[in-house]
Amino acid sequence: QVQLVESGGGLVQAGGSLRLSCAASGRTSDAYAMGWFRQAPGKEREFVAAISRIPGNTYYTDSVKGRFTISRDNAVDTVYLQMTSLKPEDTAVYYCTAGPLVNEVVAGLGGSWGQGTQVTVSS
Repeated sequence: QVQLVESGGGLVQAGGSLRLSCAASGRTSDAYAMGWFRQAPGKEREFVAAISRIPGNTYYTDSVKGRFTISRDNAVDTVYLQMTSLKPEDTAVYYCTAGPLVNEVVAGLGGSWGQGTQVTVSS
């Protein structure tokens, strides 16, 4: 089992930036792919971005392309989500996820989840 701990959420004005971090521990060999989902109040959890370990292929949902960047530091088993040009509709709890297969992580079936971090974008 992989344990995931997110950090970096907070309150920011529209147009601002935030960087989320997610540190993996435990059986990190299962965290070949890592990613981010988000869930806004009253809505279903949705995929945001994912990245494979090697060669670091990235995947994004259309609404964040060009604004969000996912990256990872394999030396410290940490994945990042750099969010720029934030909009009020980006307000949500952001969850880190990990799993052995990137297609499973994109589908929300990675198997490991963090506790979530709140991102609030004010207009």
